[in-house]
Amino acid sequence: MSTMIVIGYRGDLDQALRRRGLNPFYVVQPPRGAPDDRESCWVTDFENAQEVLRAVLARGVDDVVGALSVHEMGVFTAACLRQQLNLPGNTDSRTVLSFRDKYLQKSGLPPEVRRARCRHVARGTSYQQLVDDLGKVFVVKPAAGAGALRTSIIRSPEEYERALALFSGTSDVETVAESVVDGPEVYIDGIWRAGELQWSAMGRYHDAPVDAAQDGTLAAWVLERRLHPELFQQSETIARQVLGSLGAPDCVFHLEIFEEETALTFGECAIRIPGGLSPQIYEKTYGVDLFDVEIGLALGEPPTQTGRDGAPDRFYGCILLRRPDSGHLTQEDFERAFQFDEINYDSSPDAPTGPYGLVGQALVSAPSEPELEKKVRDIVRFNVTGGAERVASRS
Repeated sequence: MSTMIVIGYRGDLDQALRRRGLNPFYVVQPPRGAPDDRESCWVTDFENAQEVLRAVLARGVDDVVGALSVHEMGVFTAACLRQQLNLPGNTDSRTVLSFRDKYLQKSGLPPEVRRARCRHVARGTSYQQLVDDLGKVFVVKPAAGAGALRTSIIRSPEEYERALALFSGTSDVETVAESVVDGPEVYIDGIWRAGELQWSAMGRYHDAPVDAAQDGTLAAWVLERRLHPELFQQSETIARQVLGSLGAPDCVFHLEIFEEETALTFGECAIRIPGGLSPQIYEKTYGVDLFDVEIGLALGEPPTQTGRDGAPDRFYGCILLRRPDSGHLTQEDFERAFQFDEINYDSSPDAPTGPYGLVGQALVSAPSEPELEKKVRDIVRFNVTGGAERVASRS
């Protein structure tokens, strides 16, 4: 059986690889490995391309036909593996860096793309220097991070020192600071092929990822094009400008945008499968299998999926469920109060906690976006309050 080298493990992609008749070989890093019945090896850091290449060569993996990453942190390494092992797919690791380092990305965009001011925080950079450059309130985050982890809003010298303590402080390019963009956040996911936008869809977060990473809830739902024609048109224009100007290869992408009062402002863009349950949402809503597209790209196949014709019959959203702020919830509590398409919730005291504090996840749907938004927000409120606000929603 032909082998696909996969940086990181996620079960839904594993199923997609099996459907393709491929044998995945997983490169994993602490704390999360692959199941015992899957071939894998451990490394310290996905971003250390030398370490990952050494690990793969040392294991003598046979009949390798492709390499891909399920994590933002592995996209550069995946490009290096393809180059060194003569595999199909994108091998331009230099271009990949424009979709990893936030300063390189924003500084490489044309002037017509609105964006935050961004700079690396070199060693010894003072709080006052950043205030003078970016304003009294600014954001500190990893230069090549993901998922809003270690992202802090800075309003004082003390907050700045606490934010820097989350980093090693030994590199001039480990951290960036950005001016604050004030507005709700939406995102556009899609398929980019031969310099053109082949397919795209939009979604909205319940809490911004930076808030979800700090005791909020990460939940999202797809947006209905007929309700937001101007938003879709402007967002697709931004996607074309960003992906085109940065020389994106054929890829699946995830691009975040802020809705300010006067115009849309670009947030950041990644060239990988969107996280969470987003791929399942798009397949159910539009009939587009982003997992299969990503696998095909790693095999050197051009993406061909464009989705079903016409407007969707139902719209889908997802919630990463967490422990409530007070009280106790079980999966049965959720199922009594709401209708779910899928739900998995571990209420045991020793349940392992994932990113954003998740101990479960849910997939929900409704006939329209407004109904779906209400359902997602009701479930989040029910989750956070421990069922104190029991809003039944079984559509």
